[in-house]
Amino acid sequence: MLIVTATAVVVMLLIGLRRSYVGTAATTITGLLIATIVAAVMLPSTEAQVTPLLIVDKYSQFFTLVVSALAMFISIFSFPYLFRLNDNKEEYYLLLAVATIGAIVMVSSNHFVSTILGLETLSMSLYGMVAYPLHSKESAKYPLEAAVKYLVLSAVSSSLILFGMALLYAKTGTLAFSDIVNVSPSLPALSDNYSIIALLLIFAGMAFKLSLAPFHLWTPDVYEGSPLPATAYLATVGKAAMFVVLLRFLVTSGAMAFDSIAAIFSLVAVLSILLGNLLALLQDNLKRILAYSSIAHMGYLMIALIANHYVTGTLSVEAITFYLIAYVIMSLGAFGVASVISSSEKEFDAISDYRGLFWREPWMAGIFTAMLLSLAGIPLTVGFIGKFYLFFAGVESSLWALLGVLVVGSGIGLYYYLRIVYRMLLPHQADLHYREAGIESLSSYGVLVILLLLLIALGVYPAPIMTLIQSISAVI
Repeated sequence: MLIVTATAVVVMLLIGLRRSYVGTAATTITGLLIATIVAAVMLPSTEAQVTPLLIVDKYSQFFTLVVSALAMFISIFSFPYLFRLNDNKEEYYLLLAVATIGAIVMVSSNHFVSTILGLETLSMSLYGMVAYPLHSKESAKYPLEAAVKYLVLSAVSSSLILFGMALLYAKTGTLAFSDIVNVSPSLPALSDNYSIIALLLIFAGMAFKLSLAPFHLWTPDVYEGSPLPATAYLATVGKAAMFVVLLRFLVTSGAMAFDSIAAIFSLVAVLSILLGNLLALLQDNLKRILAYSSIAHMGYLMIALIANHYVTGTLSVEAITFYLIAYVIMSLGAFGVASVISSSEKEFDAISDYRGLFWREPWMAGIFTAMLLSLAGIPLTVGFIGKFYLFFAGVESSLWALLGVLVVGSGIGLYYYLRIVYRMLLPHQADLHYREAGIESLSSYGVLVILLLLLIALGVYPAPIMTLIQSISAVI
C-alpha cells in the first residue's frame, strides 16, 4: 500500500514538474510492478492487524497482489490506447494509481470505516477515469454521460451502505466486522428484524457496486460510454475488491446465519444470472455484452456465497476466491484485446467491427476466442475450473434450484459468446480501418500472452493455485 501511495505521489510531482507521457506511464507501471513483487514476497509470512481498521493477513495480501498486478496490466493497455489522445494524458495514470490505493484498502479492510474510505477513494478516481476523454475532439462515446450516471448511482449505493452501517452501529456500538457478533454483554448482538434491515441495506449498496440484479441498470450504459481501459478497471479491480469486502464481512460477522438473508441472496443470484444472460442476447455492442455477462458472473459467485450459509467451512470461500481470479483473467483478456485494437480516436465496440478479425490478425482473434470460451465455461480453460468449483460448493450445500439456474445461464451465455467468435471467422471487411499498431503496443501484446498462458495453465493444471487458495482461505 505504501509503495502504491508513493507511486501516486511521485507521478503527481512528475506531472507538476515536467509533462512526459512516457515517463508518467513508466513510473506508474514500475511502481505497480514493485508493489506486486513485494506483495508476493510478503505473502507466506504476513499476519498483522496493522490498525483497528486494516488487517494484513494472507488473504488480503493475496488480493493486494492481484489488484496491483491487474492495475499494472491495465496501465500497460492504457498506454497505446491514449497514445494519440489530443489532450493531456498524464493525469489518467495518477487517477489509476489513486484508485488502486482505494482497492488495496478495501481488500485489507475488516472495519466499515476503512471499507468506506477505500470504496470512495476507488470510486472518486473512477469518475475521472470514465470521463477522461471528455475534452478530446475524437473520443469514446458518451464519457460524460457515463461518468455522471456512475457518480449519481454510486452516491446512492454509498448512502445505502452508510445508512446500514449507522443502524448496525446503533444496535451493536461497533463497526468492526469481527466485533459485531462479539459485542459487550450490555449490548445485543445481531439477532432480530432490525439487524436484518441493516444488513440488507449494506448488501443493497454493495450489490450496486457489483452490478447484481436488480441493482444493475447503470452497468451497460457506463461500460459503453467509458474508455476501454477505464471499463476494464471497473469490471475487474472494482468488482474483485468489492466482492472481497462482502465476503469478509459476511464470513466474519456471521450475517449469513439469518435464513431470510440467504433467501434474498438466492433471489438476487437467480435474477442476476437470468437477466444478465437473457439481456446479453439482445445486444450488438461488445461492451454492453460484457457488461451483462459480468452481471451473470457475479450471480454465479453469489451461489458459493449462499452455500456458506448451509455448510460452514472453507470450500465456498475457496470457490469464490478461485472464480474471482478466473473472472478477472477472462474479463481483462477480453477488454485487453478490444483495447489493443481500438484507440482513443476510434473504439471498435460493435460486434460487426470484429468481422474478419481472424483473417486480419489470427493470433489476436485466437486470444479473444480463448477468453470468450473461458467466459462460457468451456473445458481446458480457467473458466471451466471456476464453474466446476462453484458447482461443487452448491452440490455440497444441496442448492439444486440455484445449480439448475447456473446450468441454464451457462447454456444461454455460450450462444452470445459464440456469436462474437462467428463474426471473427466471417470474411474480412475492407472498409474497417483498425489502428496500426506501433512499438507502443508491444507491451500490451506481451500482457495478452501472459493472460492467455494463465487462462490455459490454470484451466489444465489448477492444483498449485488451489493449494495456495486453500491455505489463505483458512485465515478469513
